[in-house]
Amino acid sequence: MLDQAESLRKLAQSSNPSLTKKGKIITITSGKGGVGKSNFVVNLGIHMQKMGKKVLIFDADIGMANDDVLMGISSRYNIFDVINNNKNLNDVLATGPYGIKLLPGGSGLNKVEDLTEKEREVFLNKISQIEDFDYIFMDTGAGINRTVLAFISCCDELIVITTPEPTSLTDAYSLLKATSHFKIKNKANIVVNKALNYKEGEDTFSKFDNVVNRFLTMKLNYLGCVLDDRKLVQAVREQMPFIVRYPSSDAAGCIQDIGNSLLGAASKDDGTGVQGLFKKIFKMFS
Repeated sequence: MLDQAESLRKLAQSSNPSLTKKGKIITITSGKGGVGKSNFVVNLGIHMQKMGKKVLIFDADIGMANDDVLMGISSRYNIFDVINNNKNLNDVLATGPYGIKLLPGGSGLNKVEDLTEKEREVFLNKISQIEDFDYIFMDTGAGINRTVLAFISCCDELIVITTPEPTSLTDAYSLLKATSHFKIKNKANIVVNKALNYKEGEDTFSKFDNVVNRFLTMKLNYLGCVLDDRKLVQAVREQMPFIVRYPSSDAAGCIQDIGNSLLGAASKDDGTGVQGLFKKIFKMFS
């Protein structure tokens, strides 16, 4: 009887796409550290959650995972405790403001290549329990390496964070050059963080776009800028996202504009989904 019920559920899901909704995978990355990437991810995710979307942040920064600190929450385990220590997903998932979920990856991602086929199957079965998200934000490490490029290749949308500083722009260009060279993606969204004003953000993107168009086969979309804001610094020290602590600040307004742009441009098609994401990751690291 149980087998029959399971078969009926699968049949119903296959005939009703709304029951098998898969979230959009958005990878957020940067060419170098210190550009405010993780702070951007956390606050954008919270805004989207506040707007009625179900959002999961996957902290995929192997060396410097700190999304939980920025959100002011505690995460005792990471994703591979599900396999190694027989933890349930509810033990690993942390809940942040407005119900946003955080899935810590951290150093556990180093163990991907060591998982047996059976362990991967068990993990994928468990991870399929959290397939009802609208968006999954992948907060990667900074720079160019195999792991970051793998996460870029796995996503439905790519956001690259830069600042107006020449070194940040140079490193962002190098990241896009590698992405283009390996034919991983041919388009990317750009966010200019720490801009002094909106004009600096627009001018920075315009110059960057001109260089990319000249030398790379990559189409860029300007998603917006986040203004340099003292309230942001205060919020980090208080371990509270600035969009929660200072919702009327300039930086919060920028995040809201960027989030609304993403919502407005969202495709009605399904994304990759959490299980699909990890299937791709396992394939990449096999």
